[in-house]
Amino acid sequence: MFLFPDSFVASLLEEDLHILDLTSQALGLSDQPAQVRAVARAASVAAGVEVAQRLFQLVGAEVTVQAPSGQVLRSGETLLVARGSVGNLHGAYKIAQNVLEYCGGVATRARLMVDQARGVSAAEVLVTRKHFPGAKRLSLAAALAGGAQIHRVGLSDSILIFDQHSQFLGGVEGLVKALPGVKSKYLEKKIAVEVANLAEAELVARAGADVIQCEKFVESDLRLAVQKVRAINPLVKILAAGGVNGDNAAALAATGVDGLVTSWPYFGKPQDVKMEFSDL
Repeated sequence: MFLFPDSFVASLLEEDLHILDLTSQALGLSDQPAQVRAVARAASVAAGVEVAQRLFQLVGAEVTVQAPSGQVLRSGETLLVARGSVGNLHGAYKIAQNVLEYCGGVATRARLMVDQARGVSAAEVLVTRKHFPGAKRLSLAAALAGGAQIHRVGLSDSILIFDQHSQFLGGVEGLVKALPGVKSKYLEKKIAVEVANLAEAELVARAGADVIQCEKFVESDLRLAVQKVRAINPLVKILAAGGVNGDNAAALAATGVDGLVTSWPYFGKPQDVKMEFSDL
């Protein structure tokens, strides 16, 4: 279960519905019974459905979910149906549509990468924290719905050492000296290190890194890094990072890495979801 507190869902609703739907009020339609059906216009992966459901519920509508998050959709399939008054439905439908479309886009792109990677190996697709600011919950939940896993939720949940850290330790050589102390003190955590080349990968593997993240390696170098690092320590996990996308996921997964670190699913077109209104 991915937690979406009512306070979070209500904040989305309040961005659009400040007090009431003035147009429905002006036309005398606020209390007229109606329903709205959310329909996928193209094949996609459903995501954000539970948030959309709660948005409608918070304005007093009854909701039937027909395609929960993670379900693969055909064009024309219904995600959910909400029933209530015209005023209430109009109060929630646009933000619900936005959630379904943007989350659906992320989930569909994530599923594309997962399918490509799994077609050649057991490599996991791992999404980063490089989502649009303020959209963490929706972005991560959508990626999970698409079959991806989370690389990092934020800075507090894992130790990942970048060049921007090691430069203050005297470079990779200084980092190698510091690693044993870090591993000893944070004994419950795996220590991940990002590297820029094969030589760095071998150095940190020998120093005891648990995870090595290979930044922007070409396929041939990545394949060689997998061989060299596993010869040093077969338990080290090896990740491909930097420029990993829907076009190269299969090729990079085929090098033997354990995971593909990517931000690519976050950026692209939303899915197209039609909101069909009708009388009750």
